[in-house]
Amino acid sequence: MRRRLLPLALSLLLAGAASAQQALPPIPAARDVPYAPGAIAVEVDASNLGQRIFRVRQTIPVQAGHLVLLYPQWLPGNHAPRGPIDKIAGLVFTANGQRLAWKRDPLNVYAFHLDIPDGVSSLLAQYDYLTPTDGAQGRVVMTPSMLNLQWNAVLLYPAGYAQNQVQFDPRVKYPAGWQAGTALDVERREGDTVVYKRVPLEILADSPVYAGKYYKQIDLAPGAKVPVRLNVVADDAKYLETKDEHIAQHRELVRQAVKLYGAQHYDHYDFLLSLSNQMAGNGLEHQRSSENGQDLGYFSDWDKKKGSDDLLGHEYTHSWNGKYRRPDGQGVADLNTPLDDSLMWVYEGQTQYWGNVLTARSGLRSIELGRDELSNVAATYAQGRPGLAWRSIQDTTYDPVIASRKPKPYTSYQLSEDYYRAGQMIWLEADVLIRSNTGNRKSLDDFAKAFFGVDDGKWRTPNTYSFDDVVATLNSVYAHDWKTFLRDRLDGKTGLVGGIEASGWKLVYKDKPNGQSRGNGDGDYVYSLGLSLGKDGKVSTVLWDSPAFNAGIGSGMSVAAVNDVEYSDDALKDAVKAAKTDKAPIRLLLKEFNRYRTVSIDYHGGLRYPALERIQGKPDYLTPILTARK
Repeated sequence: MRRRLLPLALSLLLAGAASAQQALPPIPAARDVPYAPGAIAVEVDASNLGQRIFRVRQTIPVQAGHLVLLYPQWLPGNHAPRGPIDKIAGLVFTANGQRLAWKRDPLNVYAFHLDIPDGVSSLLAQYDYLTPTDGAQGRVVMTPSMLNLQWNAVLLYPAGYAQNQVQFDPRVKYPAGWQAGTALDVERREGDTVVYKRVPLEILADSPVYAGKYYKQIDLAPGAKVPVRLNVVADDAKYLETKDEHIAQHRELVRQAVKLYGAQHYDHYDFLLSLSNQMAGNGLEHQRSSENGQDLGYFSDWDKKKGSDDLLGHEYTHSWNGKYRRPDGQGVADLNTPLDDSLMWVYEGQTQYWGNVLTARSGLRSIELGRDELSNVAATYAQGRPGLAWRSIQDTTYDPVIASRKPKPYTSYQLSEDYYRAGQMIWLEADVLIRSNTGNRKSLDDFAKAFFGVDDGKWRTPNTYSFDDVVATLNSVYAHDWKTFLRDRLDGKTGLVGGIEASGWKLVYKDKPNGQSRGNGDGDYVYSLGLSLGKDGKVSTVLWDSPAFNAGIGSGMSVAAVNDVEYSDDALKDAVKAAKTDKAPIRLLLKEFNRYRTVSIDYHGGLRYPALERIQGKPDYLTPILTARK
């Protein structure tokens, strides 16, 4: 009897759950019609620095009936459903002074259902956004000296309407005396509160804020019709001090980008730059701005010989590639519609390519360092990606959703978002192919101008593209079987480093780090032993099927000793050098949790760091690619 009753009870329970779900009306799909009740006021109190809390009030015009409010889930630039809804707390709705009940949709936790009574025309939503107080909880965005406000994290919007059809009146109360940089236009100031001009949801969510106690704005396009500004916040005022030559390079970055694309898809552009060891770093693109996090010494420790990285060049390029021109499946109606990432090898891959190129052309990075960066990428795909034996570059475009950008134990075998650097290699090869077959008369610059440089001055309506559009534009520059060229590389039928030797250079390995080696080569044994380590000897990377891997070393272990000597980077370097002639294996004492064991690595190839070397007698296409345009 009990056996017969249990299935019956279970079926009744499931029927009850289904009935409860059916009691909620469906979430309406976004329509391209205005939100008739009116503009939504959103007020953020960002002054609670000690407890790192954004307090939010939204006044939402409503009509009687059922209402579904959405919290943004699919965030452009994240390429994944990563809206931080777990940070929302204290959510309360009131109307005419009375509290209204709400219910979360059981099948979509980003949706909140409410019934609006007759006679109610305005709904007040109040809640707290509890920003991370520790890196383990997520990216730290509030410190005693600065904050990063991303609007998508602090707003709800009505379901059923396209994001360009819902208007917002935003305002923020900042800590006393602070200044803020954002692409939003200021309407007025009321003490420490800044009231911004009305904007649709699409623009508001795409216009983050960097604010700080120590703030500086630098004009990067003096006298230009379209302003471009660098807004900097730092942990201390001394880190805002700049050198004229360094600022000139940033201005040249703007000039080179505008020259490359031949159009500007913004009415003004604001680089948002944080210099901090407290607020977590960031790199995120927007149509009229970008979020960029750098070390404290970005300005103060600047050395022309060492150069700057390509973060600003990369994120700036996204204003054209990814924001104005968006892949099919990225120009979605609202912030809760899934994004199709299958063209990320264009969106991010070509941006990775131009980020390095524009950084070199501007002088922020020398041509030599631009080559060194390419040697690192080429080595990755010539030697360091065993995972390509089972997984294609095309498949990695879905990794933001699959892995949520979390660290992996064996990235070289699992692969990650390889469409960035693999895309860079593909686009280098395409550039060289065009140059070599047209006698340098045509190049990928022509593609960039034809593809991304359309509609100068337009920015409000994204221009989407397909794979076939990419192929057609490439053919308009130089006729070739581009479909096969791209698919062979994306689908793993052809290697990814053919553009290096075709450009007149070859990948070699030297016993000294190159100028772009991470940490100046300290702890970097990826192309020798097949691993990399932190300063404390903890193994961060193990290359699959490398000497270290085949000796039994895994990521997360720690090296305690090298040939019976306490671990240090110098000790391991000396051991690798000695093994080149000694022929005795290198012995490492490993610590795994509370256990120790010794392994032997039978490696005798010496230290190896990637570099590019000229191929005599072949035309050099790489130097012209990295050279500034007049």
